[in-house]
This record gives sequence, structure tokens and C-alpha cells, in this order.
Amino acid sequence: MAIGWLTILKTVPWTEVISNAPKVADGAKKLWKTVAKKTGAQTSSTQAAPTTGAAGAQSASPLEARVIEMETRTAELHAQMLASSELIKALAEQNAELVKRIEAIRVRVLVLGAVCIVLVITTLKTFV
Repeated sequence: MAIGWLTILKTVPWTEVISNAPKVADGAKKLWKTVAKKTGAQTSSTQAAPTTGAAGAQSASPLEARVIEMETRTAELHAQMLASSELIKALAEQNAELVKRIEAIRVRVLVLGAVCIVLVITTLKTFV
């Protein structure tokens, strides 16, 4: 099972993932801002219709009832879209932070490898 995961991890183009992480985070922030602006402007207009139409939907024509129902569903979809974009933003920020930490660990491993090579060379010189 571990061999399969290692194969998958080896095939990931990590240089592209690392270079695109800031772009993904910026895109998620832009999406969040866009959705938040649109939802804020539209909720004020969609909230007025369900409150006046909920009681009068039974006496209104079927067309008006369908319009009220669609406005309600649209408001629900906008709320879901807002929640989804918030989740995307959070995941993108976590991804960017993860990439930063992985890059720091990669640099530390390179330094540690260089130090180990120097130690091996000095140890071999003392025995020879």
C-alpha cells in the first residue's frame, strides 16, 4: 500500500505545485471577495420577496408562487456558494502555508545533507 502512495507522490510535479501555490491563494481570495460582494447586494433584494410572499403564496397565482419559490432557492444557492467560496479560500491559504513549510524543510534537508557530507569527509581523512 505504501509503494502505491510513493509512486503517486513521485509523479506529482512539485515544482509546479510550489510555484502555483501563491496564484491559487490569490485566486481564492479574489473569488471570496467577488462572491461576498454579489451575495451581500442580492440578499437584501431577495429577502423582501419571501417575507411578503410566504403568507400570500397560497392566494397568489401559480406563476407568482413559482417566482417566490425560485427566489428562495436562488437565495439558498447564493448562501451555499458563499460557504463554498469561503471553504476554497481557507483551503488555498492552508495550501500556501503548507508549500512554504515544505520549501523550508527542503532547504533544511539540503543543508543537513551538505553538513553530513562534510562530516563524512573529515571522518575519512582522520582514519586515513
